[in-house]
Amino acid sequence: MKAIIFAGGTGTRLWPLSRKNSPKQFEKIAGEESTLELAVNRLFPEIDYKDIFISSNIKYKEIIRKKIPQIPEGNLILEPEKKDVGPAIALATSVLYRLNPDEPIAILWSDHLVKKEDLFKKIIKSAGSYIKKNPNKIVFITHKPRFPSVNLGYVNFGSKIMNQNGFNYYEFLGLKYRPSKKIAKTFFDSKNYAWNLGYFVTTPRFIYNAYKKFCPDIFNNIENITKFYGKKGFEKYLKDNYGKSESISFDNAILEKLNKKDACVIVEDIGWSDVGSWEALKEALQINQNENITQGDIYLEKVSDCLIYNYENKKLIVGVDLKDGIIINTQDVLLITTKHSMPKIKKIVESFKGTKNDHLT
Repeated sequence: MKAIIFAGGTGTRLWPLSRKNSPKQFEKIAGEESTLELAVNRLFPEIDYKDIFISSNIKYKEIIRKKIPQIPEGNLILEPEKKDVGPAIALATSVLYRLNPDEPIAILWSDHLVKKEDLFKKIIKSAGSYIKKNPNKIVFITHKPRFPSVNLGYVNFGSKIMNQNGFNYYEFLGLKYRPSKKIAKTFFDSKNYAWNLGYFVTTPRFIYNAYKKFCPDIFNNIENITKFYGKKGFEKYLKDNYGKSESISFDNAILEKLNKKDACVIVEDIGWSDVGSWEALKEALQINQNENITQGDIYLEKVSDCLIYNYENKKLIVGVDLKDGIIINTQDVLLITTKHSMPKIKKIVESFKGTKNDHLT
């Protein structure tokens, strides 16, 4: 079995730590390892390093090599320019199609936390075993909702199909991306909707054929590129032609068009969290809402429900009489705001582009 970990996002909602030149997946936001390192390490040894592939942007190559040198350099699938997830998955799975079209693959992401790693490994192993017997299927690995989130996608699942290795496999009934607050509450109460993590187990051939059927323009462009994979001049051909692919999400390109009988769903609680923002990181790490989440040299008095991260070794942050705060101190930026004001930060960072603060974006 092989795994592809996608690590090409920019993570602007975790600014000022996450920036265009060093996105969140390469930074320490939950302990002493980056989330990319965590994503790789929770697969090993069940999936060997030689069977783990990283999909990212060419400009992050040296960062990836430094963070995870145990991954062979040939396992880095590097986009020459930023596109959406649809072309990225097409490129990565087309490469693996040429290596072994019917070997099970896990499609995973580099910017998540998973607390129940042993359970996660067992699920991946079970799904891989299922796909080995059913190579023309795809398994959605989803999560029992902890609350009615409006920031995540949902998978609608139906009746139980089977039980394998202690895990129930359910019918796939459809997708819904970021529902309204009212609909999210309905989903949460129904018990037939699970969070869509973007985790899948399938085969390269299944994805390859899906693009051929549903996205022929992307398929033809990627096919023309990857037929040179492993040959002299591949990198140049990739650079010259990858940008011709349409920017489209994987959901819109493939998942929403699938024959529902070709998919099934596993629903479990693996202690998963999307750490796409400081608020989400706090929710992932806290035990109760009023708890403070801190990192670095910090002294607090009468402070509650705050996230305070200090990345300067020789500076002490002192907080007194604070609540609902987000404070992030890096070498060149100090961010001070509240949890409720975080959505404004993205616009502020975007306004820096082309100004004297452009280097901070």
